[in-house]
Amino acid sequence: MAKRFFGTDGVRGKMGDEPITPETMLKLGWAAGRVLGKRGGDHAKVLIGKDTRVSGYLLESALEAGLSAAGVDIRLLGPMPTPGIAYLTRTARARAGVVISASHNPYEDNGIKFFGPDGMKLPDATELAIEEAMAEPLRTVPPAELGKAKRYDDAAGRYIEFCKSTFPHRLNLEGLRIVVDCANGAAYHVAPAVFSELGAIVTAIANDPDGFNINRECGSTHPKHLQKSVVEKNADLGIALDGDGDRCIMVDSFGQVLDGDMLLYIAALARHAAGRLHGGVAGTLMTNLGLEQALSARKIPFKRASVGDRYVLSMLQQEGWEVGGETSGHLIFLDKSTTGDGIIAVLEVLAAVVQSGKSLAELKSGLTIFPQTMINVRMSQRVDVNGSAMVRQAVSEVERELGQAGRVVLRPSGTEPVVRVMIEGRDAQQIERLAHQLADVVRRVAGQAA
Repeated sequence: MAKRFFGTDGVRGKMGDEPITPETMLKLGWAAGRVLGKRGGDHAKVLIGKDTRVSGYLLESALEAGLSAAGVDIRLLGPMPTPGIAYLTRTARARAGVVISASHNPYEDNGIKFFGPDGMKLPDATELAIEEAMAEPLRTVPPAELGKAKRYDDAAGRYIEFCKSTFPHRLNLEGLRIVVDCANGAAYHVAPAVFSELGAIVTAIANDPDGFNINRECGSTHPKHLQKSVVEKNADLGIALDGDGDRCIMVDSFGQVLDGDMLLYIAALARHAAGRLHGGVAGTLMTNLGLEQALSARKIPFKRASVGDRYVLSMLQQEGWEVGGETSGHLIFLDKSTTGDGIIAVLEVLAAVVQSGKSLAELKSGLTIFPQTMINVRMSQRVDVNGSAMVRQAVSEVERELGQAGRVVLRPSGTEPVVRVMIEGRDAQQIERLAHQLADVVRRVAGQAA
């Protein structure tokens, strides 16, 4: 059965448009309460946290009302990074955690995602059960059984202490000058505290949210201001999170950006050298070929999952590995957290910096990032381009020209009528030419099918 509301990362959309409306959120809260509150005779407990979007207030109230109508007790966390909500859900023995956030998207968007009692995202079967419940008429439990809501005491403080506990106790960040870009998002009151309490000299930027400026020209998707600040302040490095704190990128002392692939390389090598890697590394179809080859040269296994952190997580669980992530900076360390966590990922890299005595620039120097060219080919209708003989032949010709020094990825978007044509190789001019050549073939096939 296809899901109507839930996508690859919860329920997403523009505030005011279905499904992100007060009516649908009320029904979603009630349906989730019905499904998640079934087990046990006492009231189920569900945590609700959010990022800093102005619409979070409205959605929080609607979800709270729906959960209460289903007889579920609510604990309100306020602004809190997504991984912090996952952590508190698990440690508070809650039945579920609800995140109100649209991650790295602009403030006009918002979304809802759920964590189960284990701090993991809900399985497909549970999401389907919630959708089935949404089709039923909303019936409020008797007054004596209504859920109660109250604030969760010191949620931020508890998460700060957890983040710090993942950093090796024998190490500290004394004397390290760091600029932290909080994306005017959920980590604005958490991230600076974590790094400063570990001893770093912290300059925080984009840490004054007003409900509208989340991710606006700041954070992991807009690092220019961070790059400039690191150089101007003569800092050792910079850190940028996204709006809900589950992604990170870093900037070295020269103002150069380190994306998720580079951070994964540094963390994996540090663990490998210490005998703590415990298997291999999981990436995605979009992970740079340079990372795969650098790991292979050190005999570190590497596998690619589909794009999306849930697929990386699934591969890690399947392989029994602990380390994986995406180029975007969504990194997972399963021995420390049940989901991608920007702060914990940064601490993993900072531990490598402190232990090695080397700078970020030095630690990434063994990795050669291959140039990539991505072209989005818009379709008038959905076409299985990978099933086209003409496209397959064109791909074969490109792969033959690239040899072992390149890759081709054709990936239909899951959210819009677009096919992403990505080519990667050593020669930037060559891959640019080949990408346009292959995109033209995809357009022709799409035109013939229209």
